[in-house]
Amino acid sequence: MIQILYNGNVYTQVKERTRVSALAFLDGRVIACGSDDEILSQFKHHSKITNMEQRTILPGLTDAHIHLSLYALNLLRVDCETNSMQECIERVQVKGKLIPPGKWLLGHGWNQNTWSNQFGNKEILDSIDNQHPIYLTAKSLHAGWANSVALQYAGISSTTLDPDGGVIQRDIQGEPTGILFESAMDLVANVIPKPTETDLTNAISRAQNQLNKYGITGIHDFDSMDCFNSLENLLENTQLNLRVIKNIPLDFMDEALRLSIHSGFGNPLLKFGSVKLFADGALGPKTAAMLHPYQSTVDDFGMLLLKEEEIFEIGKKALAGRLPLAVHAIGDRANREVINALTKLIQLRKTISNNPLRYRIEHLQVITPSDLEMLRGSGIIASMQPYHMISDQKMADRNWGKRSEFSYAWKSIADTGTVLAFGSDAPVESPDPFSAIYAAVSRLPNTFPDPDGWYPQQKLTLEDALSGYTEGPAYATCQEKTVGKLLEGYFADLIVLEEDPFLIPQQRLPDLTTSATMVAGKWVMKGF
Repeated sequence: MIQILYNGNVYTQVKERTRVSALAFLDGRVIACGSDDEILSQFKHHSKITNMEQRTILPGLTDAHIHLSLYALNLLRVDCETNSMQECIERVQVKGKLIPPGKWLLGHGWNQNTWSNQFGNKEILDSIDNQHPIYLTAKSLHAGWANSVALQYAGISSTTLDPDGGVIQRDIQGEPTGILFESAMDLVANVIPKPTETDLTNAISRAQNQLNKYGITGIHDFDSMDCFNSLENLLENTQLNLRVIKNIPLDFMDEALRLSIHSGFGNPLLKFGSVKLFADGALGPKTAAMLHPYQSTVDDFGMLLLKEEEIFEIGKKALAGRLPLAVHAIGDRANREVINALTKLIQLRKTISNNPLRYRIEHLQVITPSDLEMLRGSGIIASMQPYHMISDQKMADRNWGKRSEFSYAWKSIADTGTVLAFGSDAPVESPDPFSAIYAAVSRLPNTFPDPDGWYPQQKLTLEDALSGYTEGPAYATCQEKTVGKLLEGYFADLIVLEEDPFLIPQQRLPDLTTSATMVAGKWVMKGF
Protein backbone atom coordinates (compact mmCIF):
# COMPACT_ATOMS: atom_id res chain seq x y z
CA MET A 1 0.00 0.00 0.00
CA ILE A 2 1.18 3.50 -0.80
CA GLN A 3 1.90 5.66 2.24
CA ILE A 4 1.49 9.42 2.17
CA LEU A 5 2.84 12.02 4.57
CA TYR A 6 1.27 15.41 3.98
CA ASN A 7 1.04 18.84 5.63
CA GLY A 8 4.71 18.56 6.53
CA ASN A 9 7.73 20.83 6.33
CA VAL A 10 9.96 18.57 4.24
CA TYR A 11 13.60 19.37 3.47
CA THR A 12 14.54 17.17 0.52
CA GLN A 13 18.29 18.01 0.31
CA VAL A 14 17.64 18.62 -3.40
CA LYS A 15 18.80 22.12 -4.31
CA GLU A 16 16.36 22.50 -7.21
CA ARG A 17 13.40 21.74 -4.92
CA THR A 18 14.58 22.23 -1.37
CA ARG A 19 11.20 22.11 0.39
CA VAL A 20 7.93 20.31 -0.23
CA SER A 21 4.97 19.48 1.97
CA ALA A 22 4.13 15.91 1.01
CA LEU A 23 5.78 12.57 0.22
CA ALA A 24 4.47 9.30 -1.16
CA PHE A 25 6.36 6.04 -0.84
CA LEU A 26 5.88 2.40 -1.73
CA ASP A 27 7.95 -0.71 -1.03
CA GLY A 28 10.43 1.28 0.98
CA ARG A 29 11.17 3.95 -1.62
CA VAL A 30 9.91 7.46 -2.32
CA ILE A 31 7.71 7.48 -5.41
CA ALA A 32 6.74 11.18 -5.39
CA CYS A 33 7.30 14.43 -3.54
CA GLY A 34 5.53 17.73 -3.94
CA SER A 35 2.69 19.86 -2.62
CA ASP A 36 -0.23 18.41 -0.68
CA ASP A 37 -2.53 18.93 -3.65
CA GLU A 38 -0.12 17.22 -6.04
CA ILE A 39 0.45 14.15 -3.91
CA LEU A 40 -3.07 13.72 -2.52
CA SER A 41 -4.76 14.14 -5.90
CA GLN A 42 -2.46 11.56 -7.46
CA PHE A 43 -2.26 8.93 -4.70
CA LYS A 44 -5.12 9.52 -2.26
CA HIS A 45 -7.10 6.40 -3.14
CA HIS A 46 -5.92 3.12 -1.60
CA SER A 47 -3.27 4.88 0.41
CA LYS A 48 -2.43 5.21 4.09
CA ILE A 49 -2.42 8.93 4.79
CA THR A 50 -0.72 10.67 7.74
CA ASN A 51 -1.16 14.35 8.57
CA MET A 52 2.26 15.58 9.76
CA GLU A 53 0.75 18.76 11.25
CA GLN A 54 3.60 20.93 9.94
CA ARG A 55 6.32 18.88 11.62
CA THR A 56 9.75 19.12 10.02
CA ILE A 57 10.96 16.14 8.01
CA LEU A 58 14.60 15.59 7.05
CA PRO A 59 16.34 12.79 5.18
CA GLY A 60 17.58 10.16 7.61
CA LEU A 61 20.99 10.95 9.09
CA THR A 62 23.98 8.66 8.62
CA ASP A 63 26.81 8.40 11.14
CA ALA A 64 29.79 7.91 8.82
CA HIS A 65 32.17 6.66 11.51
CA ILE A 66 31.02 4.60 14.46
CA HIS A 67 32.28 1.55 16.36
CA LEU A 68 28.96 -0.18 16.79
CA SER A 69 30.01 -3.14 18.95
CA LEU A 70 32.06 -0.94 21.25
CA TYR A 71 29.25 1.60 21.47
CA ALA A 72 26.73 -1.15 22.23
CA LEU A 73 28.90 -2.83 24.87
CA ASN A 74 30.00 0.45 26.42
CA LEU A 75 26.37 1.23 27.20
CA LEU A 76 26.80 -1.63 29.73
CA ARG A 77 30.20 -0.51 31.11
CA VAL A 78 31.38 1.97 33.74
CA ASP A 79 31.18 5.51 32.39
CA CYS A 80 34.67 6.88 33.05
CA GLU A 81 34.16 10.23 31.34
CA THR A 82 34.40 12.26 34.53
CA ASN A 83 35.78 15.64 35.56
CA SER A 84 38.17 14.07 38.08
CA MET A 85 40.07 10.84 38.49
CA GLN A 86 38.53 10.42 41.94
CA GLU A 87 35.01 10.43 40.50
CA CYS A 88 36.05 7.78 37.98
CA ILE A 89 37.57 5.64 40.74
CA GLU A 90 34.41 5.90 42.83
CA ARG A 91 32.28 4.69 39.91
CA VAL A 92 34.62 1.73 39.35
CA GLN A 93 34.49 0.89 43.06
CA VAL A 94 30.69 0.90 43.06
CA LYS A 95 30.58 -1.37 40.00
CA GLY A 96 33.04 -3.79 41.64
CA LYS A 97 30.63 -4.37 44.51
CA LEU A 98 27.88 -5.42 42.09
CA ILE A 99 29.66 -8.16 40.16
CA PRO A 100 31.08 -11.53 41.29
CA PRO A 101 34.80 -11.78 42.20
CA GLY A 102 36.97 -12.74 39.25
CA LYS A 103 34.64 -11.26 36.64
CA TRP A 104 36.16 -8.59 34.41
CA LEU A 105 35.28 -5.03 35.42
CA LEU A 106 35.28 -2.89 32.29
CA GLY A 107 34.88 0.83 31.74
CA HIS A 108 35.43 3.49 29.10
CA GLY A 109 35.87 7.21 28.66
CA TRP A 110 38.70 8.50 30.88
CA ASN A 111 40.77 11.38 29.57
CA GLN A 112 43.96 12.31 31.39
CA ASN A 113 43.87 15.76 29.79
CA THR A 114 40.69 16.49 31.78
CA TRP A 115 42.51 15.28 34.91
CA SER A 116 45.27 17.93 34.73
CA ASN A 117 47.24 15.72 32.31
CA GLN A 118 47.48 13.04 35.02
CA PHE A 119 47.49 9.40 34.02
CA GLY A 120 46.27 6.78 36.45
CA ASN A 121 48.31 3.72 37.40
CA LYS A 122 47.74 0.14 38.48
CA GLU A 123 48.30 0.96 42.16
CA ILE A 124 45.32 3.32 42.20
CA LEU A 125 43.04 0.60 40.86
CA ASP A 126 44.63 -2.06 43.11
CA SER A 127 43.89 0.06 46.17
CA ILE A 128 40.13 0.01 45.58
CA ASP A 129 39.66 -3.49 44.18
CA ASN A 130 41.90 -6.55 43.93
CA GLN A 131 39.06 -9.03 43.42
CA HIS A 132 38.52 -8.27 39.74
CA PRO A 133 40.66 -7.77 36.66
CA ILE A 134 39.96 -4.13 35.79
CA TYR A 135 40.44 -2.60 32.36
CA LEU A 136 39.33 0.93 31.44
CA THR A 137 39.73 2.26 27.91
CA ALA A 138 40.47 5.93 27.28
CA LYS A 139 37.99 8.23 25.56
CA SER A 140 40.27 8.22 22.51
CA LEU A 141 40.28 4.40 22.34
CA HIS A 142 44.06 4.69 21.89
CA ALA A 143 45.05 3.99 25.50
CA GLY A 144 43.99 1.62 28.26
CA TRP A 145 44.36 1.47 32.05
CA ALA A 146 44.69 -1.89 33.80
CA ASN A 147 45.10 -3.05 37.39
CA SER A 148 47.66 -5.64 38.49
CA VAL A 149 45.22 -8.54 38.16
CA ALA A 150 44.47 -7.61 34.54
CA LEU A 151 48.19 -7.24 33.76
CA GLN A 152 48.83 -10.68 35.24
CA TYR A 153 46.05 -12.20 33.12
CA ALA A 154 47.69 -10.61 30.06
CA GLY A 155 51.18 -11.78 31.03
CA ILE A 156 52.52 -8.23 31.14
CA SER A 157 55.59 -7.77 33.35
CA SER A 158 58.84 -5.81 33.39
CA THR A 159 60.30 -8.25 30.88
CA THR A 160 57.47 -7.90 28.35
CA LEU A 161 58.64 -6.17 25.18
CA ASP A 162 56.64 -3.38 23.59
CA PRO A 163 54.66 -4.83 20.66
CA ASP A 164 55.03 -3.35 17.18
CA GLY A 165 52.98 -0.18 17.04
CA GLY A 166 52.44 0.01 20.79
CA VAL A 167 53.97 1.11 24.08
CA ILE A 168 53.72 -0.29 27.61
CA GLN A 169 54.16 2.71 29.90
CA ARG A 170 56.76 1.98 32.59
CA ASP A 171 57.99 3.61 35.80
CA ILE A 172 61.62 4.51 36.45
CA GLN A 173 62.28 0.92 37.62
CA GLY A 174 60.96 -0.42 34.31
CA GLU A 175 57.77 -1.83 35.84
CA PRO A 176 54.52 -1.50 33.84
CA THR A 177 52.39 1.30 35.26
CA GLY A 178 49.13 -0.14 33.98
CA ILE A 179 48.81 2.35 31.10
CA LEU A 180 48.98 0.85 27.61
CA PHE A 181 49.14 2.71 24.29
CA GLU A 182 47.97 1.68 20.82
CA SER A 183 48.64 -2.00 19.95
CA ALA A 184 49.84 -2.69 23.51
CA MET A 185 46.19 -2.47 24.47
CA ASP A 186 45.62 -5.73 22.58
CA LEU A 187 47.69 -7.61 25.16
CA VAL A 188 44.86 -7.10 27.65
CA ALA A 189 41.97 -6.90 25.20
CA ASN A 190 42.83 -10.33 23.81
CA VAL A 191 42.42 -12.06 27.19
CA ILE A 192 39.09 -10.46 28.06
CA PRO A 193 36.33 -13.04 27.46
CA LYS A 194 34.41 -12.06 24.37
CA PRO A 195 30.65 -11.68 24.65
CA THR A 196 28.72 -14.50 23.07
CA GLU A 197 27.17 -13.84 19.68
CA THR A 198 23.77 -13.74 21.35
CA ASP A 199 24.96 -11.23 23.96
CA LEU A 200 26.50 -9.00 21.29
CA THR A 201 23.43 -9.22 19.07
CA ASN A 202 21.20 -8.21 21.96
CA ALA A 203 23.53 -5.33 22.86
CA ILE A 204 23.57 -4.08 19.26
CA SER A 205 19.79 -4.35 19.08
CA ARG A 206 19.49 -2.06 22.12
CA ALA A 207 22.10 0.30 20.70
CA GLN A 208 20.34 0.66 17.35
CA ASN A 209 17.19 1.68 19.18
CA GLN A 210 19.16 4.51 20.79
CA LEU A 211 20.64 5.50 17.44
CA ASN A 212 17.17 5.60 15.87
CA LYS A 213 16.08 7.93 18.69
CA TYR A 214 18.93 10.26 17.74
CA GLY A 215 17.60 10.37 14.17
CA ILE A 216 20.24 8.03 12.76
CA THR A 217 19.01 5.77 9.99
CA GLY A 218 22.39 4.65 8.66
CA ILE A 219 25.91 3.99 9.92
CA HIS A 220 29.36 3.23 8.57
CA ASP A 221 30.73 0.73 11.08
CA PHE A 222 34.44 0.31 11.87
CA ASP A 223 34.35 -2.54 14.39
CA SER A 224 35.38 -6.17 14.18
CA MET A 225 33.79 -8.86 12.03
CA ASP A 226 32.01 -10.14 15.16
CA CYS A 227 29.83 -7.09 14.73
CA PHE A 228 28.98 -8.20 11.18
CA ASN A 229 27.78 -11.58 12.44
CA SER A 230 25.38 -9.88 14.87
CA LEU A 231 24.16 -7.51 12.17
CA GLU A 232 23.48 -10.51 9.95
CA ASN A 233 21.48 -12.10 12.77
CA LEU A 234 19.34 -8.98 13.07
CA LEU A 235 18.90 -8.78 9.30
CA GLU A 236 17.82 -12.41 9.01
CA ASN A 237 15.22 -11.85 11.73
CA THR A 238 13.99 -8.58 10.12
CA GLN A 239 15.18 -6.67 13.18
CA LEU A 240 17.87 -4.54 11.53
CA ASN A 241 16.61 -0.97 11.67
CA LEU A 242 19.72 0.75 10.30
CA ARG A 243 21.27 0.95 6.85
CA VAL A 244 24.79 -0.33 7.56
CA ILE A 245 28.05 -0.10 5.64
CA LYS A 246 30.39 -2.62 7.26
CA ASN A 247 34.04 -1.72 6.84
CA ILE A 248 36.63 -4.47 6.94
CA PRO A 249 39.53 -4.59 9.43
CA LEU A 250 42.92 -5.04 7.77
CA ASP A 251 43.41 -8.40 9.45
CA PHE A 252 40.31 -9.71 7.62
CA MET A 253 41.26 -8.33 4.20
CA ASP A 254 42.88 -11.51 2.87
CA GLU A 255 39.84 -13.54 3.90
CA ALA A 256 37.55 -10.98 2.26
CA LEU A 257 39.55 -11.19 -0.96
CA ARG A 258 39.43 -15.00 -0.85
CA LEU A 259 35.64 -14.85 -0.48
CA SER A 260 35.36 -12.29 -3.33
CA ILE A 261 33.81 -9.74 -0.97
CA HIS A 262 33.95 -6.31 -2.58
CA SER A 263 32.72 -2.81 -1.83
CA GLY A 264 28.94 -2.65 -2.19
CA PHE A 265 28.50 -6.41 -1.85
CA GLY A 266 25.48 -7.33 0.27
CA ASN A 267 21.90 -6.39 1.00
CA PRO A 268 20.34 -2.88 0.76
CA LEU A 269 20.45 -2.77 4.57
CA LEU A 270 23.88 -4.38 5.07
CA LYS A 271 26.77 -3.90 2.64
CA PHE A 272 30.54 -4.04 2.76
CA GLY A 273 32.53 -0.84 2.39
CA SER A 274 36.29 -0.25 2.68
CA VAL A 275 39.35 -1.81 4.26
CA LYS A 276 40.28 0.10 7.43
CA LEU A 277 43.93 0.98 8.14
CA PHE A 278 45.63 2.97 10.91
CA ALA A 279 48.35 5.42 9.90
CA ASP A 280 48.87 6.83 13.40
CA GLY A 281 47.42 7.13 16.90
CA ALA A 282 45.46 9.95 18.55
CA LEU A 283 45.83 13.45 19.98
CA GLY A 284 44.91 12.58 23.58
CA PRO A 285 47.81 10.20 24.29
CA LYS A 286 50.06 12.18 21.87
CA THR A 287 50.44 9.24 19.49
CA ALA A 288 49.15 11.15 16.43
CA ALA A 289 52.08 11.38 13.98
CA MET A 290 53.34 14.94 13.53
CA LEU A 291 55.73 16.65 11.10
CA HIS A 292 57.15 18.72 13.96
CA PRO A 293 57.38 17.86 17.67
CA TYR A 294 54.49 18.37 20.04
CA GLN A 295 54.55 21.71 21.83
CA SER A 296 57.01 21.90 24.76
CA THR A 297 58.96 18.87 23.46
CA VAL A 298 61.98 18.54 21.20
CA ASP A 299 61.70 14.96 20.01
CA ASP A 300 58.11 13.78 20.48
CA PHE A 301 56.63 13.31 17.01
CA GLY A 302 53.93 10.77 17.96
CA MET A 303 53.70 7.35 16.29
CA LEU A 304 53.58 6.79 12.53
CA LEU A 305 52.14 3.30 12.09
CA LEU A 306 52.09 3.13 8.27
CA LYS A 307 54.12 5.02 5.67
CA GLU A 308 52.94 6.08 2.23
CA GLU A 309 54.59 3.12 0.50
CA GLU A 310 53.01 0.61 2.89
CA ILE A 311 49.54 2.11 2.46
CA PHE A 312 49.95 2.05 -1.32
CA GLU A 313 51.00 -1.62 -1.37
CA ILE A 314 48.06 -2.65 0.82
CA GLY A 315 45.77 -0.54 -1.35
CA LYS A 316 46.96 -2.17 -4.58
CA LYS A 317 46.15 -5.59 -3.17
CA ALA A 318 42.71 -4.40 -2.00
CA LEU A 319 42.02 -2.69 -5.34
CA ALA A 320 42.47 -6.01 -7.16
CA GLY A 321 39.44 -7.24 -5.19
CA ARG A 322 37.45 -4.00 -5.69
CA LEU A 323 37.98 -2.83 -2.12
CA PRO A 324 38.93 0.81 -1.42
CA LEU A 325 40.71 2.02 1.71
CA ALA A 326 39.54 4.07 4.68
CA VAL A 327 42.64 5.22 6.55
CA HIS A 328 42.75 6.61 10.09
CA ALA A 329 45.00 9.68 10.11
CA ILE A 330 45.01 12.40 12.77
CA GLY A 331 48.42 14.10 12.82
CA ASP A 332 49.71 16.24 9.94
CA ARG A 333 52.53 13.74 9.20
CA ALA A 334 50.05 10.87 8.97
CA ASN A 335 47.70 12.88 6.78
CA ARG A 336 50.53 13.72 4.35
CA GLU A 337 51.46 10.06 4.03
CA VAL A 338 47.83 9.05 3.51
CA ILE A 339 46.99 11.79 1.00
CA ASN A 340 50.02 10.84 -1.10
CA ALA A 341 49.15 7.13 -1.00
CA LEU A 342 45.42 7.52 -1.68
CA THR A 343 46.03 9.96 -4.54
CA LYS A 344 48.24 7.36 -6.23
CA LEU A 345 45.68 4.62 -5.63
CA ILE A 346 42.87 6.70 -7.12
CA GLN A 347 45.00 7.39 -10.18
CA LEU A 348 45.80 3.68 -10.47
CA ARG A 349 42.12 2.75 -10.14
CA LYS A 350 41.23 5.04 -13.04
CA THR A 351 43.67 3.22 -15.31
CA ILE A 352 42.35 -0.27 -14.62
CA SER A 353 38.66 0.05 -13.73
CA ASN A 354 35.55 2.15 -14.19
CA ASN A 355 34.34 1.08 -10.75
CA PRO A 356 33.86 4.30 -8.74
CA LEU A 357 35.55 3.12 -5.55
CA ARG A 358 35.76 5.98 -3.06
CA TYR A 359 38.83 6.38 -0.83
CA ARG A 360 38.56 8.01 2.60
CA ILE A 361 40.64 9.58 5.33
CA GLU A 362 39.11 8.94 8.72
CA HIS A 363 39.41 11.92 11.13
CA LEU A 364 41.85 14.21 9.20
CA GLN A 365 42.21 16.27 12.37
CA VAL A 366 45.19 18.48 11.50
CA ILE A 367 46.74 19.26 8.13
CA THR A 368 49.30 21.70 6.74
CA PRO A 369 48.12 24.33 4.21
CA SER A 370 50.28 22.80 1.45
CA ASP A 371 48.80 19.34 2.03
CA LEU A 372 45.32 20.84 2.22
CA GLU A 373 45.75 22.01 -1.37
CA MET A 374 46.73 18.46 -2.37
CA LEU A 375 43.15 17.41 -1.59
CA ARG A 376 41.81 19.58 -4.41
CA GLY A 377 40.67 17.34 -7.22
CA SER A 378 42.08 14.24 -5.54
CA GLY A 379 38.72 12.52 -5.06
CA ILE A 380 39.55 11.67 -1.45
CA ILE A 381 36.62 11.76 1.00
CA ALA A 382 37.15 13.59 4.32
CA SER A 383 35.38 11.47 6.95
CA MET A 384 35.39 13.75 9.99
CA GLN A 385 33.74 13.99 13.39
CA PRO A 386 32.73 17.56 14.30
CA TYR A 387 32.27 16.96 18.03
CA HIS A 388 35.95 16.02 18.36
CA MET A 389 36.62 19.76 18.08
CA ILE A 390 34.51 20.45 21.17
CA SER A 391 36.32 17.75 23.17
CA ASP A 392 39.82 18.37 21.83
CA GLN A 393 40.20 22.15 21.55
CA LYS A 394 42.25 22.62 24.72
CA MET A 395 44.43 19.59 23.94
CA ALA A 396 44.99 20.85 20.40
CA ASP A 397 46.06 24.31 21.58
CA ARG A 398 48.34 22.78 24.19
CA ASN A 399 49.92 20.14 21.96
CA TRP A 400 49.78 21.67 18.47
CA GLY A 401 49.85 25.41 19.14
CA LYS A 402 49.48 27.54 16.02
CA ARG A 403 49.10 24.40 13.91
CA SER A 404 45.56 24.22 15.30
CA GLU A 405 44.51 26.88 12.80
CA PHE A 406 44.18 24.01 10.33
CA SER A 407 42.77 21.43 12.71
CA TYR A 408 39.17 20.25 12.36
CA ALA A 409 39.32 22.47 9.25
CA TRP A 410 35.93 21.64 7.77
CA LYS A 411 35.49 24.84 5.78
CA SER A 412 39.00 24.87 4.33
CA ILE A 413 38.65 21.22 3.34
CA ALA A 414 35.19 21.76 1.82
CA ASP A 415 36.52 24.75 -0.13
CA THR A 416 38.89 22.40 -1.99
CA GLY A 417 35.85 20.57 -3.34
CA THR A 418 36.43 17.64 -0.99
CA VAL A 419 33.26 15.83 0.11
CA LEU A 420 32.70 15.82 3.89
CA ALA A 421 31.16 12.76 5.55
CA PHE A 422 30.36 13.38 9.22
CA GLY A 423 30.13 10.93 12.10
CA SER A 424 30.70 10.58 15.82
CA ASP A 425 33.44 7.97 16.38
CA ALA A 426 31.13 6.65 19.12
CA PRO A 427 31.81 5.56 21.80
CA VAL A 428 34.60 8.17 21.68
CA GLU A 429 31.86 10.82 21.41
CA SER A 430 28.09 10.69 21.74
CA PRO A 431 26.40 9.71 18.47
CA ASP A 432 23.92 12.60 18.88
CA PRO A 433 24.14 14.24 15.43
CA PHE A 434 22.62 17.58 16.40
CA SER A 435 25.33 18.25 18.97
CA ALA A 436 27.88 17.53 16.23
CA ILE A 437 26.07 19.78 13.76
CA TYR A 438 26.12 22.53 16.38
CA ALA A 439 29.89 22.05 16.72
CA ALA A 440 30.30 22.38 12.96
CA VAL A 441 28.32 25.62 12.67
CA SER A 442 29.41 27.32 15.92
CA ARG A 443 32.94 26.06 16.73
CA LEU A 444 32.15 26.94 20.33
CA PRO A 445 33.72 24.54 22.84
CA ASN A 446 32.29 24.60 26.34
CA THR A 447 33.24 27.77 28.27
CA PHE A 448 35.19 29.10 25.26
CA PRO A 449 35.60 32.86 25.91
CA ASP A 450 35.19 34.18 22.35
CA PRO A 451 31.55 34.07 21.17
CA ASP A 452 32.77 33.89 17.56
CA GLY A 453 34.23 30.48 18.32
CA TRP A 454 37.61 28.77 17.94
CA TYR A 455 39.15 29.58 14.55
CA PRO A 456 35.73 30.75 13.33
CA GLN A 457 36.86 30.81 9.69
CA GLN A 458 36.32 27.04 9.75
CA LYS A 459 32.58 27.27 10.49
CA LEU A 460 30.10 25.64 8.16
CA THR A 461 26.61 26.74 7.27
CA LEU A 462 23.78 24.63 8.66
CA GLU A 463 23.02 23.43 5.14
CA ASP A 464 26.57 22.19 4.66
CA ALA A 465 26.74 20.61 8.12
CA LEU A 466 23.49 18.76 7.47
CA SER A 467 24.86 17.61 4.12
CA GLY A 468 27.75 16.04 6.04
CA TYR A 469 25.20 13.73 7.67
CA THR A 470 23.14 13.06 4.53
CA GLU A 471 24.64 13.52 1.06
CA GLY A 472 28.27 13.18 2.16
CA PRO A 473 28.04 9.67 3.67
CA ALA A 474 25.92 8.55 0.70
CA TYR A 475 28.53 9.76 -1.79
CA ALA A 476 31.37 8.23 0.23
CA THR A 477 29.81 4.78 -0.24
CA CYS A 478 28.59 5.19 -3.85
CA GLN A 479 24.97 5.41 -2.66
CA GLU A 480 24.32 8.99 -3.76
CA LYS A 481 21.51 7.89 -6.10
CA THR A 482 19.54 6.04 -3.39
CA VAL A 483 20.37 7.55 0.03
CA GLY A 484 20.73 11.00 1.55
CA LYS A 485 17.83 12.79 -0.13
CA LEU A 486 14.04 12.61 -0.21
CA LEU A 487 13.45 12.26 -3.92
CA GLU A 488 11.76 9.85 -6.31
CA GLY A 489 13.64 6.55 -6.34
CA TYR A 490 15.45 7.14 -3.06
CA PHE A 491 14.94 4.97 0.00
CA ALA A 492 12.25 6.26 2.35
CA ASP A 493 14.69 6.93 5.19
CA LEU A 494 13.61 10.01 7.13
CA ILE A 495 13.31 11.63 10.53
CA VAL A 496 10.66 13.88 12.06
CA LEU A 497 11.42 16.88 14.26
CA GLU A 498 9.02 18.99 16.27
CA GLU A 499 11.06 22.11 15.47
CA ASP A 500 12.70 23.40 12.31
CA PRO A 501 16.52 23.51 12.78
CA PHE A 502 16.72 26.37 10.27
CA LEU A 503 14.39 28.58 12.33
CA ILE A 504 15.60 28.07 15.91
CA PRO A 505 18.54 29.94 17.50
CA GLN A 506 21.84 28.22 16.74
CA GLN A 507 22.59 27.53 20.41
CA ARG A 508 19.47 25.36 20.61
CA LEU A 509 20.59 22.88 17.95
CA PRO A 510 21.94 20.42 20.57
CA ASP A 511 18.48 20.37 22.18
CA LEU A 512 16.75 19.07 19.05
CA THR A 513 15.15 15.68 19.49
CA THR A 514 13.71 13.28 16.96
CA SER A 515 10.04 12.41 17.41
CA ALA A 516 9.97 9.71 14.72
CA THR A 517 12.39 7.77 12.53
CA MET A 518 11.64 5.81 9.36
CA VAL A 519 13.91 3.32 7.59
CA ALA A 520 12.88 1.91 4.20
CA GLY A 521 9.30 3.09 4.66
CA LYS A 522 8.92 1.53 8.13
CA TRP A 523 8.56 3.55 11.31
CA VAL A 524 11.31 2.18 13.56
CA MET A 525 10.58 4.82 16.20
CA LYS A 526 7.44 6.94 16.41
CA GLY A 527 6.54 9.29 19.22
CA PHE A 528 3.88 11.58 17.77
